[in-house]
Amino acid sequence: GGDLKNAFCLGDGRQAWLSAHIGDMDDLATQLALTSAERHLESVTGVRPGLLAADRHPAYRSTRWAGEHAAGRPVVPVQHHHAHVAAAMAENGLDGTRPVIGVAFDGTGYGLDGAVWGGEFLLADYAGFERFAHLAYVPLPGGDAAVRRPYRMALSHLRAAGLAADRALPCTRACPPEELPLLERQLERELNCVPTSSMGRLFDAVSSLAGVCQHAGYEAQAAIELEAAALRAPAVAEDGRYAFRLGPPRTGAPLTADPAPLLTAVVADVLDGTPAAVVAARFHRAVARLVRVVCAAARGETGVETVALTGGVFANTVLSSACAEGLRKDGFTVLRHRRIPPNDGGLALGQLVVAARMTGGAAPGTSRRERE
Repeated sequence: GGDLKNAFCLGDGRQAWLSAHIGDMDDLATQLALTSAERHLESVTGVRPGLLAADRHPAYRSTRWAGEHAAGRPVVPVQHHHAHVAAAMAENGLDGTRPVIGVAFDGTGYGLDGAVWGGEFLLADYAGFERFAHLAYVPLPGGDAAVRRPYRMALSHLRAAGLAADRALPCTRACPPEELPLLERQLERELNCVPTSSMGRLFDAVSSLAGVCQHAGYEAQAAIELEAAALRAPAVAEDGRYAFRLGPPRTGAPLTADPAPLLTAVVADVLDGTPAAVVAARFHRAVARLVRVVCAAARGETGVETVALTGGVFANTVLSSACAEGLRKDGFTVLRHRRIPPNDGGLALGQLVVAARMTGGAAPGTSRRERE
């Protein structure tokens, strides 16, 4: 599983048992609870795992737990968003031999290049994946500090888009006067700023820009409140100004989706006094339109006609429903989560099926019936 919303999964042959919610692995008591729960599920199912699978993030406590409890068994590292897509495939009964277009949107996931991924379009099966497109990188100033203070992400996105941090904008007003020059210097010099392609952080930025949420007291508060604002909006027509710039043309490298045009439109609307609910609704429509455009490009290049929507951002029912409806109109088969969470609570199932395929078939557990 992951480090937040941790849950583990035990597999044997064509069966998988996903644990109850374990929680935040930053706490020793939670790590002990994971050990106890895993032993209990082994005793209930009679399965003794022959290998372990874990996230690729080197600092995840769940990953360290796997290494510490391997006892000589192999530990298979699985990329975070690959696991999300595989979880959606497994839940929907796919055998993983044919690729899907995996749209994996979340807040944080360790990327193969060391950046924080989270706005990903993957061509994936259980054996591997190709990064077809992603949200353009912006600096994540201060790591978790930017998650707790969405105005930091708003100011980072403004700077990346070449937009001024106008004093009339809610995000600029929310930033303490003594913090603002330090943050600007931090972004300019890229000090303690890991690049991120996170869609979750873009939701945070727009939430702050629209004046919806400036301080997050719980996980994903800014995005949740932005979704709630969108639900309050009257019927909103398509607004062509709210758009992502896609490029460059694919020559083996991934496409990038630059939100600069969208952010320009958000800033203009906010300064014109457009209600936050309308800004939120237009933003959700723009993200759904991006999903349709990129998936159409992926189908045009590969012929793949199945899309998996996964990752914590797709707990957002406004976005998930809009994407599914639009993709179906475009002729895609759409996979969504129903039995397991789209967020990291379902990650372990994807890790399990990827590890099983990478090691040549079913995960080599030893079941009670085989021992008997």
